[in-house]
Amino acid sequence: MKKIIFFGLYLTVQMVVFTSCNSSTSQTLVKATADEESYITIDTTKIPNDQFGESVRYGRELMLKTAYYIGPDGINGKYLGNKMNCTNCHQDAGTKPYSFNLMTSHDNYPQYRGRENKVLTMAERVNNCVMHPHSGKPLPLDGKEMVAFLSYFKWISQYVPKDGKFKGAKNLDIEFPDVAASSERGKVLFTENCARCHGNDGEGKFTDDKSTYVYPPLWGKYAYQPGSSMHRIIKQAKWLKSNMPYDKVTLGKPYLTDAQALDLAAYVNDDAIHTRPNVEAADYADKMSKPIDYSTSPFSDNFSEEQHKYGPYKPIIAYWKKNGWKAIY
Repeated sequence: MKKIIFFGLYLTVQMVVFTSCNSSTSQTLVKATADEESYITIDTTKIPNDQFGESVRYGRELMLKTAYYIGPDGINGKYLGNKMNCTNCHQDAGTKPYSFNLMTSHDNYPQYRGRENKVLTMAERVNNCVMHPHSGKPLPLDGKEMVAFLSYFKWISQYVPKDGKFKGAKNLDIEFPDVAASSERGKVLFTENCARCHGNDGEGKFTDDKSTYVYPPLWGKYAYQPGSSMHRIIKQAKWLKSNMPYDKVTLGKPYLTDAQALDLAAYVNDDAIHTRPNVEAADYADKMSKPIDYSTSPFSDNFSEEQHKYGPYKPIIAYWKKNGWKAIY
């Protein structure tokens, strides 16, 4: 049994060994096998000792300590508008299973993105995260930091099958209840499970030197913007089901029920009671590419903004299926 740190939190697991998200020390190698219960992880001692390897190492450091290097007080540039780190959502520098895993990102880009209604490069996608969840300004496409991010993504991609299918590549799926997600029920869950780390006001907890967060903010002017993936209730619920509460969930074995994960995401993302930066976030250019839990109209159907945000989602999905459309969620 080993202890790992996510969001600066300790969690005991078997089979997979991760290092602290604030550390650049190497990870224990656990190779994928034919056993479907195995998880793919990486061995950072295998990063080459050359110029490319130097860029890979810096890219991993940027994932783990984003605010330290390029945050508002960053030592290598001031690009972020807040002090969160990439690893707050893409845990263990994007290699943790079921946690917005990034190990196939190098192979999946360029790809079409519905919000922009165009094909984006990997570098453009990185800047999307810098500008939206982090409320920042784009990194130079040919700068040291962007090259480091891309080098790291290329290096970790070697560990995954070329078909992109491996255990934990995507967050766990959600089975939708017949009722809408409830911010009221979610508040109870938040008080019981989340407030002790993220605070009653969702403000998070700084490290001692205030350079970044031990536990990131969930709302407020230094949290992620509307339009970010975490602001979508289904999307966040899948992440919560896979990863939280940190001391009650184990890898691939949720603590929260699907309905509870949706309720908790509904409370965190309740814009009637929680403020966010840049509430005028850009809408999707193509309505047909808009996820069903993205709650800003116009829509391709007649369901309300409230139902798109909180559900129930089954009628929306059924309507799209009846019309031969692919519902994104």
